[in-house]
Amino acid sequence: MQQLASKKEKEKMERMQGEVDLLEQPSPLNDKERLMIQDSWSKVYEHCDDAGVAILVRLFVNFPSSKQFFSQFKQIEEPEELERSAQLRRHARRVMNAINTLVENLDNPDTMASVLQQVGKAHALRHKVEPVYFKILSGVILEVLAEVFPEVVTAEVGAAWTKLLATVYSRIKTVYEEVGWPKLSTSTG
Repeated sequence: MQQLASKKEKEKMERMQGEVDLLEQPSPLNDKERLMIQDSWSKVYEHCDDAGVAILVRLFVNFPSSKQFFSQFKQIEEPEELERSAQLRRHARRVMNAINTLVENLDNPDTMASVLQQVGKAHALRHKVEPVYFKILSGVILEVLAEVFPEVVTAEVGAAWTKLLATVYSRIKTVYEEVGWPKLSTSTG
């Protein structure tokens, strides 16, 4: 398995995980939280492509080791060039559509579980992505949404999103365990 790029990057990864770590075993979303997430997401999803690209570019710039799983653009260093990559844009769209499916089905735990099962299995078995990258991505999503949509993602809305993304990570981690992921780290995940 490939190692993280550097000690500096590992420290940055650990800092980004802080908010999600607070809810390692998150409680279910309440009705108000579900509505806040759905309302805020409707405004974010109007800018699906730009928001998705911003999230992935931030991930790859701040955590360059995350590019190792993407042969099409893992050698691209410049953020502007990443933004122009057709492959990155396609993957960003897939990420945003997966989040959209989750948000649309916050009241349907079976659909949510099915989506997370598919995503988790594909990333564990086919793509061999370390599960910690889902936690890192959660932190990046929170950061970008709060910066790009500050009028929508208030502190209260951000707390609801933190809870949702912590739940997503927890369920993804469970899928990894179910498929026998051999490298689940107890120190980071």
